[in-house]
Amino acid sequence: MPVPAPSYWQASAPDFDGGRTDAVGGAFDVAVIGGGFTGLSAALALARSGASVALLEAGRVIGAASGRNGGQCNAGTAHDFGALASSFGIDRARAWYLAHCDAVDTVERIAAAEDIDCDFIRCGRAKLAAKPEHYPKLEAAYALLTKEVDPHVELVPPGRIGDEIGAREFHGALIQTTSAQLHPGRFGIGLADAAARAGAAIWENAPVTRLLDVDKGWAVDTPRGTAAAKQILVATGGASPYAPFGWFRRRIVSVGSFAIATEPLDAELVAQLFPTRRNYVTSRIIGNYFRLTPDNRLIFGGRARFALSNPGSDLKGARVLESTMHRMFPALSDARVDHIWGGTVDLTADRLPRAGEHDGLYYAMGYSGHGVQMATHLGERMARVMGGDAAANPFASLPWPAIPGHLGKPWFLPMVGAWYKLQDRLH
Repeated sequence: MPVPAPSYWQASAPDFDGGRTDAVGGAFDVAVIGGGFTGLSAALALARSGASVALLEAGRVIGAASGRNGGQCNAGTAHDFGALASSFGIDRARAWYLAHCDAVDTVERIAAAEDIDCDFIRCGRAKLAAKPEHYPKLEAAYALLTKEVDPHVELVPPGRIGDEIGAREFHGALIQTTSAQLHPGRFGIGLADAAARAGAAIWENAPVTRLLDVDKGWAVDTPRGTAAAKQILVATGGASPYAPFGWFRRRIVSVGSFAIATEPLDAELVAQLFPTRRNYVTSRIIGNYFRLTPDNRLIFGGRARFALSNPGSDLKGARVLESTMHRMFPALSDARVDHIWGGTVDLTADRLPRAGEHDGLYYAMGYSGHGVQMATHLGERMARVMGGDAAANPFASLPWPAIPGHLGKPWFLPMVGAWYKLQDRLH
């Protein structure tokens, strides 16, 4: 098995060469902190609107979660729609579900408008019933979705699951046909290139270590210099160790997610195992997600361990994933694994994203596994909010209390993992 390295997406994307190499400095309308999908889509939208923009990234653009995911761009929230409606009411649940669908449209529109070659395709997502008793839940979800919010879903009964996937352990599926997939590395580099072309000043390897509230704006300190800005958008996620972002760390739990990519598979075997070439997720709480690349590699991922990503965790997670893949698809037992990687998923307590303003700082983060589309969408939406269109934020009404006992390091992950494993065995 290979050693942990950049993700398959990062390894197969072009380099970004549009960054600034001089010292950080100057005065800007907006400083965007973070060079993932949120920050890059916001920087692009702001620059296109005529604002002067500085984007400050602690490492390399698309170097963190935005470049280390499963490459799925799915419609629908992280929740069962019925549970969301029960908790928040049908109108808010519908608005948030449709915001996630709009987010896929946003990714497609930006990729087309900026001519980003990222293999975007509407393939649909199949949620696979991992146990016989899970299929009635998919039936109920299908009935509610088609009635209330999404006519573009389909139901695959257990007797026809072989039409969708060549694995005996599944017992039906719910398909969201508007979901898509893409190459997130090439999409992210394309966003960075587009933002730079539009006039955004992008500094990599420039972590923000201090924010000073000064007259009519902010001073933004980095080891490479200081920039001035009238407004700030925080697009870091919850993992930043620097003091200015402590308020956000207390509201986000960062957990590891792990993935492997096989060698290119035989075309006939692919046709047998994955005849519809969709995005796939399983219905277990600690489930798996997988999809094919255009050259027939299988990207297979999941929360194989309840631990943060690091080289040791990534390797252990990859071994768990490879074993699971072999059990699910015995025909792949001889397939070579070419890439292994880990990343971070930023979870909010209710698994809904957050966007808004706190103490003069605008922010968008906490995408809870739906970051490819929601980060891109909310980055663009928050650019509109910062320009004066408060109604552009679909999550403005959501309160965001701190998670009790959580100061930034998720000490409780092993206990959460044990609880989820128990629930998977029982339900």
